[in-house]
Amino acid sequence: MAEFATSTAPADVVRRQYLASAAGDLEALRATLAPDVEWTEMAGFPLAGTYRTPEGVTSNVMEKLGQDWDDWAAHDDSYIVDGENVVVLARYTATNKATGKPIGVRVAHHFVVRGGLIVRFEQFVDTALVREAASD
Repeated sequence: MAEFATSTAPADVVRRQYLASAAGDLEALRATLAPDVEWTEMAGFPLAGTYRTPEGVTSNVMEKLGQDWDDWAAHDDSYIVDGENVVVLARYTATNKATGKPIGVRVAHHFVVRGGLIVRFEQFVDTALVREAASD
């Protein structure tokens, strides 16, 4: 386990990001991100946009998801690795706090990992399903 905690292998870095997110450990999550990270949430997603810096990512994405959704989780199901590129096929589950509506939506995440840190992230998700759960 100690090897996993310090591994710079792209899939290990990405997996640590998911584990930190699931644990609500934003400090550990920020430790997986490069200082100049570019984190893009898909157009149409409630938090759409590109965020930079580890603090920018956690304050504009993870913290806001926690404000609007109960039990938000990204379940990382399958990894496809090609050098510094890691594509994760995953699922989001959560319940919108305002509407009480649950989601269970498939997603794909594309990470680029260099020097043991995530330098780029792009989200692909059915934004209509997420918006539908967030509206009355």
